[in-house]
Amino acid sequence: MAYKIVTIDGDGIGPEVNQATIRVLREACGSDRLEFSAFDGGAGHYLRSGEVLPADTLQACRDSDAILHGAAGLPGVVYPDGTEVGNDLHLRLRFKLDLFANVRPIRLIKGVTSPLTGWQPGQIDYVIVRENTEGLYASRGGGVRLRDELATDTLVVTRRGIERVTRFSFELSRSRRGAPRDGKRRVTVCDKANILNTYAFFRAVSTEVAAGYPDVEIDYAYADAITVHMIKKPDFYDVIVAENMFGDIISDLGAATVGGLGVASSAELGENHGLFQGAHGSAPDIAGQDVASPIATMLSGALMLRWLAERHQDKRLLADATRVETAVETVLAQGQLVPADQGGSARCSEFTEAVLRAMR
Repeated sequence: MAYKIVTIDGDGIGPEVNQATIRVLREACGSDRLEFSAFDGGAGHYLRSGEVLPADTLQACRDSDAILHGAAGLPGVVYPDGTEVGNDLHLRLRFKLDLFANVRPIRLIKGVTSPLTGWQPGQIDYVIVRENTEGLYASRGGGVRLRDELATDTLVVTRRGIERVTRFSFELSRSRRGAPRDGKRRVTVCDKANILNTYAFFRAVSTEVAAGYPDVEIDYAYADAITVHMIKKPDFYDVIVAENMFGDIISDLGAATVGGLGVASSAELGENHGLFQGAHGSAPDIAGQDVASPIATMLSGALMLRWLAERHQDKRLLADATRVETAVETVLAQGQLVPADQGGSARCSEFTEAVLRAMR
C-alpha cells in the first residue's frame, strides 16, 4: 500500500526543509510506500494568485492520508485588518479539516543541550496538546473592530471541544511511559480557572473526562504558574492539555527548554486528517541560503509515520519512524554537523546527507 502524502512547501525556508524531509522519508520507507504530491499554498501563493489555500490544494488534503508542510508566512504580506496571510493557511486547514488536537512533543534529544542547566536527554519528555479549533483563536475573522476605537475577540469553548481534546490527551498518556520523574501517567490541565468562567468550564469538563481514566492521574496548573514549573521541574510532566491560546504560548516555552523551535516537531490531528510541520516559522531572512535546519520538519515527518502506523496498523512505519529519529539524533550526537540554530555551521544539505548516511 502506498500512502498518499500531500506536500505544501510554503514560504521562506519551507521548500528547503520540506524537500530535505521528503528525501529522508523516502530513504526510511522505500520508494514505493509513500506517494508524495506537491500542491501550492501560503503567503507567496497569495501574492501570485490572491489565494492562500487554493481549492485544489484543499481537496487534495481532504483526499490524502497525511499532509506534510514546510512553513508559511512572509513579512508585510497581511490582510487589510493587519493579520498575517501566512497564518491563515494553517487556520483554514485546521477548521476545514477539523484538526482539533495540536500535538507538540517536548523532548530533549541526544546531541542537543538544554538551556536549563544539568538536564539530560530522557529527563525532559512530555507532550503539550493544544486545543486547535476553539478558544480565543476561534474569533479570528469574527471579532469586532469599531471606528478604530474598540476591538474585541471572544474566547469560545464547547463541551464537545473540551471533551474530545481531553480524551485525546488521556489516551495519549496511556500510550506513553509516564513522566520521567516518577513514571506516572499524568494529564495536566492548564487553565485560568481561578479567574475566568471559560477556563473553569474547561477544567470542570476535563475532570469529568478524567473519571473514565482511573489509571491516569489528573493534575491542574494555572497558565501563569505552569511557565515556572516547566522551567524548574520539567520532568514532572507527561501530557499537558490547554486551550488554544495558552497551548500556543506554553508550547513555544517548552520548545525553548529542549533546544528551540528548530528542533520542535508538531502534528495537527483530527478524526480523519493529519497535518505535520516543524513548529518554527518561515525565516525568510535566511531562505535560499542552505543554512536552515531541517530537524524540526524531519522529526515532524517521523510523527507522521507514527500516526499513519497507528491508523493503519502498519508496524513497518513505526520502525521507519524510529530510523528517522535515531539517525537525526546520531548525527547531532556526533557533533560534526550541527545546524546554526544549535551553535554549529552545517548547511541544510550537509545535515540531510548525513542523516541519509546514518540510515543507510
